[in-house]
Amino acid sequence: MDRLIAVLESPMGTQAVLRTLPFAAMAAVVVLDLLAGPALGLLPLLTLGPAFAAVTGGTRHTVLAGLVALVLSVPLAYHDRLLGGPVITVTLVAIVGVTAAAMLACRLRAEGERTLENVRLVAEAVQRVLLRPVPHHAGDLRIALSYTSATVEARIGGDLYDITRGPGGVRLIVGDVQGKGLAAVETAASVVGAFREAAYDEPTLAAVGQCLEDHLARRLGGEKFVTAVLAEVREDEIALLNYGHPPPLLLTGDDRVRLLEPREETPPLGLVGLAPTGPRPYGCAFRQGDQILFYTDGVIEARDRDGAFYPLEERAPRLLRAGDDPQTTLDLLEHDLVAHVGGPLTDDAAMLLVRRERP
Repeated sequence: MDRLIAVLESPMGTQAVLRTLPFAAMAAVVVLDLLAGPALGLLPLLTLGPAFAAVTGGTRHTVLAGLVALVLSVPLAYHDRLLGGPVITVTLVAIVGVTAAAMLACRLRAEGERTLENVRLVAEAVQRVLLRPVPHHAGDLRIALSYTSATVEARIGGDLYDITRGPGGVRLIVGDVQGKGLAAVETAASVVGAFREAAYDEPTLAAVGQCLEDHLARRLGGEKFVTAVLAEVREDEIALLNYGHPPPLLLTGDDRVRLLEPREETPPLGLVGLAPTGPRPYGCAFRQGDQILFYTDGVIEARDRDGAFYPLEERAPRLLRAGDDPQTTLDLLEHDLVAHVGGPLTDDAAMLLVRRERP
């Protein structure tokens, strides 16, 4: 039983079951008709075969189901003493008509799927241009990225990330734009562009944050906001600036784990003007063998079928210490997140792992 359930839960197993559904439906009609006798008149229900085939398969699959329905209708009509009467004629015409309509539906669906695939490819190209891949190495840092979009059809979303060198060390940003879809991607790309310019020139992390706030105030006019955490990795330490974003998770080389929470909460970028003061920089030691995981709220707000949130603080330490390659361990964490949800994520989820190599 457990093996059967596992097969049904797999994509290939589900597809196989769906492809046999039209023929199982026609077999059920034949069995019920033989058991009930001529009085019930189940012959017209053979049209369920090509109708189901249009939903579960392609054009050839639908034609095959239609032919099987036509072949079955003749001996079944003989059994029910309907040969030569109007019922068998209407049934044959109905099977042909339903099969033709189902073939047309299959063709239209295939064209829609091709169009959707083209849109997906274009969206992926846009995503790669706007949010470039992060470097795997930066000095003694090793970096890994995971990005899972809630917009499955286009594989894009409003989470943002970037990493670059600044005057004081390696600087990075991880953030989340209010909203989803192409509008959110446009805002994310704008913030990333402003960060790249400011992070390269501004002397302090606070000045970078102020540039981002000014940029959003000019561009968005208070219509949207962006939660974000800025970081600057220096020698043996890391400085952080948090704008209403989930706090990064620190995993030290001696197996300690803690959230790097700010001293006080600050509104997101775009709404900082509503607060009396902006965020205050804070930090901690960041030595060889330490790791810091930056993530968006799509990770910690992911729920399983029972409504339980993903336990990041519980799962991350074990998975992120499972190997020497940061990308491999982060991929393990991503797979564990998707397995916890048991289906597509309801929100974009980005994770950026920074590991300081041991000497």
